This record gives sequence, C-alpha cells and structure tokens, in this order.
Amino acid sequence: MELGFEHINEKVRNKESKIKEQIESFLEQLEILEKEHITIHTDNKTLAFYVECHIKAKDIIEKGTIDVPLDPDNQSDYRANREVVAGNPAYTKMIQDAERRRVFSNIVAEFNTQFEPEKPLKIIGGQHRFLAIDKALEKGVDEYHGFKLYFDLDMKQRLDVQLISNTNIAVSSDLLDRMFETVKGPELRIWCQDCGILEKGQDFTDKKQKGSQISVRGARTLITNYFLGKEVNDTDFGNTRTMPNITSTGVVDEDWERTRLIEGIWENEDLLKMGKEYAELIKSQKAYFKSKNNFEFSDKALSYAVLAAWSYIAGVLNQNGVRLEKHYNLKKRTSTDPLNAAVMAAARHKTDPDNYRGLGTRTDVKDRGRLVELFFLQAEKGTGVTPKLVELGIQKYHAKEAILKVKELEDKL
Repeated sequence: MELGFEHINEKVRNKESKIKEQIESFLEQLEILEKEHITIHTDNKTLAFYVECHIKAKDIIEKGTIDVPLDPDNQSDYRANREVVAGNPAYTKMIQDAERRRVFSNIVAEFNTQFEPEKPLKIIGGQHRFLAIDKALEKGVDEYHGFKLYFDLDMKQRLDVQLISNTNIAVSSDLLDRMFETVKGPELRIWCQDCGILEKGQDFTDKKQKGSQISVRGARTLITNYFLGKEVNDTDFGNTRTMPNITSTGVVDEDWERTRLIEGIWENEDLLKMGKEYAELIKSQKAYFKSKNNFEFSDKALSYAVLAAWSYIAGVLNQNGVRLEKHYNLKKRTSTDPLNAAVMAAARHKTDPDNYRGLGTRTDVKDRGRLVELFFLQAEKGTGVTPKLVELGIQKYHAKEAILKVKELEDKL
C-alpha cells in the first residue's frame, strides 16, 4: 500500500505523519478498491484532509453510522443531520436502485475513532444512501460505493463539511440554523429546556412544520424581542414606533449575535420567567385544540409574528408588574383558546389584500405591529383576546403609523 501526499497543501505538511497514522488505521479496518495506492488531498479553504475511495458495502454498514453529532465532545446527544424521510418517493427509488446493484458515489464521511470507536465511519452526507445500501446488503448485494472521507476534523471543519455535503439536497434553513447554533454552544437549547419550551433532551426542529417543536429561529426571535421591548418605556408606548423583529434564518443574524453576548443572559431570572410563561402559553394553546385536529390554531403561539410581539410586550412591561402579570395570564384562559385564534383569523383591515388570512398568519411589519398593539391593550384590560380588542389593536397600529409618519415629515421641513 502506498500513500500519496503530493496533493496536500504546504501549510499543513506538519500534520502529515498524524494523518498517515489515521489513514493506516482506516485501511486496517475497512476494505477499499484503492488499497494499492491512495492519494491524500486537502481542502484549500479549510485545510481539512480527505481521500476519495470506494468502500465495500459490508464494511460501510458494519463500521458506519448516521447517528453523528456535530459537537461530539460537548454536545454528543444532539445531531446535525436531518430526520430520515422514510416515505419519500426518491428514497424508495434509491432502495430499489441499490437492490439492483447500483453503485452510489459522493457519500461524505469522517473517519473518527474518538467516539463510538466500533463505528469509526461517521456518515455526514448521504444518510439515505447509507440506509439504501443497508437494505440492499440484507438481500446479498455487496458493492463498492464512492466516498469522500475526511480525517482529523476540528469543529469548524466539521461544520463546513456538514454544510457543503448538503448543497445537493433541499436543506431547510431551520436545519442550518440548528447547526450554526450547535457550533456556538448548547446555551440556547439548554435555556429552552429549562423553560419548558423544549422537553429535556429534545432538540430544535430541523424543519418548521405543523405540530413541530420550536425552531432555532423561533427561540432566537423570542429572546431578541424581549430585550428590544425592554428598551421601550411603557409610558411612551403610544408615541413610539414599536416594532418587533424576526431574526434571519440560514445566515448569521447580527441582532442575535449581539443579544446572545449580553452579560449574564442565560442566568437572567426575568428572561427565564418570560420563557417559562411562554412555554405555558404554548401548552395551553395546544391543549385546547388537542382533540380538534386544527394545527393552524393549535400552533398559534409558535407563529413567528405572535411570539415576536408577545415577547416584545413582555420586555416593554418588565417594570410594570401588574400589567406584566395580566400579559402572562393569557395562558390561563382555557375556556376558549388563550390566543382566541378564530377571532384573530377573522380580523382584517380595509388595506388588507383579499388573500389575507388574519392576524399571526404572516411575518410582515403590519402583522407584527398590529399584534404588539393587541398584546399591549390586553395587558391593560386583562380580559383576554376579544373581537373588539383585536379591532382596536389593528386600528391603533394604523393610527400610530400615520401619526409617526406625519411627525417624520414635519421634522424634515
């Protein structure tokens, strides 16, 4: 067996002996077609080492796993991978192709014996192909399949490999957010679990859909808007532009990056209280619709516009204990659904288009602004979300915007 290092980047020549040792360990454990000569490459962007080779199906299944954490040292219970889509027609065809001896290629993996050493072949990209190979192997099909196999990845390199290995599939931005947040650390997830927004051991959803748990974007939006709201004095609310923000998804969000660095944020008792109250609101909303099979109303508290406005008002009222308690007590209105989703769905303004489906169904500025006015009014009255209150909230938003626009024009004179 001959190893070729002629294509590696000169910047990492000092790691040649370490990589050679790992590759020799790999070759001792798995059978590949390129056993006479194997060339080692480096990704010039990240300086990660990899080889391109073909591995026998029997070895892939015996030595491989798709249960791969992004951060095996500190967050080994949480995965960067998407959920397997078992019923997808493309996956069904993939299984049929594998059983007909199709050879797959471009499976991305890391050879790593530091965790779960009996399964050193960690599949990063190609989990559906891995499962198809497994089903074909059960029927005696034992072909060689193509791999791009990495060695000695650090955290940043592993994230990069996760991202590039998913560029040929429809990756949800929620999964990307979850991966980015996992690299930052477990704090956001632990906070959500401590609040009850996530169950213990539960991760954020990898794709926001009906009935799913909160996404990373939702959790970031919840916290960011609490601190945005704290910047507004509740006595100045009527003459101040009050607009919650929804954090970006699939990319780095600057507002969130600044927020997560606030000193003592994860130990902030008021923030934790807000999170726990929000978790109870989710539970109350879902409990009311548990037997009604209406996910649109059941998931109302998880609507980005609703959670952004709700947490924003919690921030605005952080120094007004009486009104803050009325705001939090929405969760106790169990005789009807706490958010009165049917009333919200029927709400509209003369400026709304024909396809408008009511408050909390969109993420635009108007919906967020209207909901902020509604929640602020409800915290004053404490009577819950009623048709008259919804109508008043909508009218107050448009009236405030008109007044502020006039003031802006006057200031420019």
